[in-house]
Amino acid sequence: MKILDFLAPRSCVFCGSSSRPPEKNICAGCFADLPWNEPPASPLPGVFECNVAMLRYSFPVDVAIKALKFDRKLLYVPAFAEILSGGLCCLPDDIDAILPVPLHWRRKARRGFNQASELAKPIAKQRGIPVERGVTRRKATPFQSGLAAQQRTQNLRHAFVATRDCRYKHVLIVDDVITTGATVETLAKTILAAGAHKVSVLAVARAG
Repeated sequence: MKILDFLAPRSCVFCGSSSRPPEKNICAGCFADLPWNEPPASPLPGVFECNVAMLRYSFPVDVAIKALKFDRKLLYVPAFAEILSGGLCCLPDDIDAILPVPLHWRRKARRGFNQASELAKPIAKQRGIPVERGVTRRKATPFQSGLAAQQRTQNLRHAFVATRDCRYKHVLIVDDVITTGATVETLAKTILAAGAHKVSVLAVARAG
């Protein structure tokens, strides 16, 4: 890795400056200036064991997440995974699977990827646990941004379905942004009904 860094040095995804070891995808200055949640863990109404969102959904995080999702700027994935990895210490030790929030197949086909899945892969590797693939999104819900909490809940009714029994005890849901919590709560209820005992959440940012 050191040879690769020498031949093709990494650049900070936020300011473009060359990163210097031990910096990776975010330089020390931008890392310090990010809108960190203090503390990252906070109560989230519903069925969750633990809820961790590392950042506030404000500049430059909001711009970067939109660029990832809608402009296919996948260069942000390693940076956000780096941020998420810092939240693992806030989570329970008994988590044994990761569940990225599923996209409906039509939206995934248009976008070309599921940003939650891309974020979940390096976290699962770091934690040494599998990615749960037994839940799909069967309802193509409208975009949730700009909707009130009640509208979000109505949109998500019956949105997810478990395609098999869950054999894991404590599942970690991974997503990019938590707003009202309606999406992750609906997904949590689905995986609990499929056999999981506990559910926690890890997100890059929290809005509101």
